[in-house]
Amino acid sequence: MKKTIAVCLVPLFAAGMFAQGPPRGQAFGGFGGARGGMLGAGPGRAPVTGAPYSGTETVTSQQTLTGGNQISRSHTSTVARDSQGRVSTSETVTPPASSGKAPFTIQTIFDPVAGYRYELDSSSMIARQEPLPKPRTTTTTPPARPARPNETTTSLGTQVVNGVPATGTQITETIPAGAIGNAAAIQSVRVSWVSTTLQVPVEIKTSDPRFGTTDMELTNIVTAEPNASLFVVPAGYTVKQGGGRGPGGRNGGPGPAAARFRGGPPPAAPQQ
Repeated sequence: MKKTIAVCLVPLFAAGMFAQGPPRGQAFGGFGGARGGMLGAGPGRAPVTGAPYSGTETVTSQQTLTGGNQISRSHTSTVARDSQGRVSTSETVTPPASSGKAPFTIQTIFDPVAGYRYELDSSSMIARQEPLPKPRTTTTTPPARPARPNETTTSLGTQVVNGVPATGTQITETIPAGAIGNAAAIQSVRVSWVSTTLQVPVEIKTSDPRFGTTDMELTNIVTAEPNASLFVVPAGYTVKQGGGRGPGGRNGGPGPAAARFRGGPPPAAPQQ
């Protein structure tokens, strides 16, 4: 049974909670694409304009260990994008009671208009600023990803998901018996639903018997212009140059916590 905790995205200092998942390209558990790509923005990518929205993103992972023991984790963030393609995400960090530290907020602003990414830490009142790479201007259609011999893609059509029309795709990957020392075949499944108007995923579900399940849901979606204050550094913050230690990494796109996993929301820990 999945356990959802109504707290904001995984705190930076707790990133180690999520053990390293399967290497990209060797396992199917990742969500695919950097966090910035999920939000319709990212390094070198042209921003999505004219499609403002705000919502709540919840990522839940569950893993069953040998003997039936289970590990369940959940984190939530708020996200907003304006008509200019600027993206703002926010998480509330609640340190352990033993630390004696008060909760604080980590906000990331991805501003392709000004050409900067900011990471704001309310505990220090510092905003880390770093320039964004220029969007690719080539009009050449990128080559399609080569098909994997043991992977099948199925179109699920279009339906309303979390209140918005979305197009669904299911990708199933089968690792034949003996390919990695496995006695029997291993099958992993990823189902994603992408909003046709917002161009962002509103639901992604992955299942891999080696690493467990990970679900992402974008809910409480409002397709209206967010408050402009979400996309500027508030008064009282000291702006410093250079990327912080925060989850987005260097030019890691707008997402604060999920960005650091590079494959989207964190995969479950390997079986022990």
